[in-house]
Amino acid sequence: MKPIRVFISSVQKEFSEERAALRDYLRGDPLMRRFFDVFLFEDTPAKDRRADEIYLDEVERCDIYVGLFGYLYGFEAADGLSPTHQEFHRATELRKHRLIFVKGADDAKRHRKMLALIKEATGQVIRRRFVSLSELITGVYASLVEYLADKELLRFGPFDASLCQDATLADLAEEKIHWFLKRARAARGFPLDADAGIEAILTQLRLLKNGLPTHAAILLFAKEPQRFVYSSEVKCAHFHGTEMRKPIPFYQVYKGNLFELVDQAVNFVLSKIDLAVGTRAAGPQAPVAYEIPPEVISEAIVNAIAHRDYTSTASVQVMLFSDRLEVWNPGALPPALNFKTLREPHGSYPGNPLISEPLYLTKYIERMGTGIHDMIERCNEAGLTEPEFKQTDGFVTVIHRKPGQAFAAVGGKVTEQVAIKKSTKSAPSRHQVQILHNCLEERAIGDLMIIEGRADRTKFRNQVLRPLLNAGLVEMTIPDRPTSSNQKYRLTEKGKQLLIQIDAEADLSK
Repeated sequence: MKPIRVFISSVQKEFSEERAALRDYLRGDPLMRRFFDVFLFEDTPAKDRRADEIYLDEVERCDIYVGLFGYLYGFEAADGLSPTHQEFHRATELRKHRLIFVKGADDAKRHRKMLALIKEATGQVIRRRFVSLSELITGVYASLVEYLADKELLRFGPFDASLCQDATLADLAEEKIHWFLKRARAARGFPLDADAGIEAILTQLRLLKNGLPTHAAILLFAKEPQRFVYSSEVKCAHFHGTEMRKPIPFYQVYKGNLFELVDQAVNFVLSKIDLAVGTRAAGPQAPVAYEIPPEVISEAIVNAIAHRDYTSTASVQVMLFSDRLEVWNPGALPPALNFKTLREPHGSYPGNPLISEPLYLTKYIERMGTGIHDMIERCNEAGLTEPEFKQTDGFVTVIHRKPGQAFAAVGGKVTEQVAIKKSTKSAPSRHQVQILHNCLEERAIGDLMIIEGRADRTKFRNQVLRPLLNAGLVEMTIPDRPTSSNQKYRLTEKGKQLLIQIDAEADLSK
């Protein structure tokens, strides 16, 4: 962020001590120096220019004008005005943010022109009086903090509700907002009509402030959210062992809005863990099981993304080891919860309430504080050890893996058509491998039928495509409209990884 330039007025000897002390304090204070750059005329090196040109130019360059008005008026120029008076006029003309501090309470000893200047300033701004140097520093400090709060550079409310600096409505993606509207109407009965305008939707979600997008609006719907909140990306890594060691076999940094980040991170994990598809012995639909229930993975990741501390420069990390999945986020439990109450029924305490609401409306999360309980219950049902929760330099969710769990979940019988227990030699049929290869590019069902020499669309869909879709190896390009005439099919990340494995095994067998 560009420093906010502060011009401290008056070149009079009357304020030489105060000006230097104020400059040194603002430059030395950890908060003030983070935002402000202080200018004193005395700090200007020798130049071949008139003094009045320099200090008036500096008034033009500044963002904040601090006027120190004392007892003396000072040297009068040809126009009869002192430098301080000229500076105040210039700051007023240019609509600078003005902070006026008047020394002393006894106006009887004050120069008549200084009294006139004080009266002139009093009619325009709220001025403050001070007696001692400490009072001046305290007053300037308080005024600058208030300035930062008004500009929303200091946050006193939730981060997601604060204005996103330099962002406009043009930075938001209309198609993403319309996607949200359609899904929220179907999932939770969102009250706006399908043809509602962008501003109406954002206003309903309380994502605008003075007509401009908040951080929540940017993180949920921006074309490039990471341009404004760089650390909102999600880092995913897959380690073959139980420790974090280089080189990392698989590492991916995902960018996009929060909905996309959740989907991408969940798909990353699903593409790396074991999947088994059983036989149709018990019914027409073949059972499908991952070694970790997808709902558990999704809950851990969406919690990390929804409730993290977005003021941190760290990113959410999703790390898959041979014995566990760890999801880390820069955040902490809310004060109302501890690790014991977290496992019990509890209220919902969203760290980012304006982010959580759209995620709830699209059924990415619930609002009842049941997510952790559901994770524990699903892990128990799947025969997995209960998840662990830890506070380190962030909040960590640990989900334990169990070798062979996916295979056991489908009764130990895996169909030849879709395979996919990685530790076995099971493999898709030759026809399905061919489909996987052809789905590296988006393909219509008609194109795939021609490749396979099939004429019966229903049988082809049920016998070939549906098992691949159920296994998460192939996906529709328009999932919300399965029967669309523009529907195509493409390989998922999991399908790509399987194809790499199949091709590698084929090369080794040659």
